[in-house]
Amino acid sequence: MSESRIAKRYATPLLKLADEQKSVDIVKSDMEQFLAVCKGSMTFLKMLKSPVIPHLKKGEILVKIFEGKVSKLTLAMFNLIVRKNREKILPQIAREFINAFNEARGFQPAHVMTAVALTTTLKSSVKELVKNISSKKPLLTAEVEKNIIGGYILTMDDRQIDQSVKGALNKLKLKFDQESK
Repeated sequence: MSESRIAKRYATPLLKLADEQKSVDIVKSDMEQFLAVCKGSMTFLKMLKSPVIPHLKKGEILVKIFEGKVSKLTLAMFNLIVRKNREKILPQIAREFINAFNEARGFQPAHVMTAVALTTTLKSSVKELVKNISSKKPLLTAEVEKNIIGGYILTMDDRQIDQSVKGALNKLKLKFDQESK
């Protein structure tokens, strides 16, 4: 079974249990904190994936790092994952939990890259575009990328809308290359 399917099988019941315990927002925050640690420390990620370190030792490390910083439910989930020897997919489980949370709450994560920082008006326009495309409440993150020259590249899940000058130039170049053959 693929790791993404396994991750979903852990994330979905965790969301349901957190919902029953009225702690969904807390567990989501815990998952974001866990992913921030993963993103900030390659050593931590290597430890999770290492076949040399016994999985029970990994559980102890997780407790030392996160005890008192995350909810008891999150720690219990970490413990379960470690006992099942699935700690290497913990980052995927955290991402799947956040995806399931967003889906349940009707949020659409979207990422926009622009050549310059978005003004409030432009940000509102992009949010409206995301809302029109997905029929969900947008969760927008923005990034400035000077290489796109102008315009924007909007990414939502597996969809990408490239309205950048660089993208238009690349399309034009491709068209000229095809015509010259």
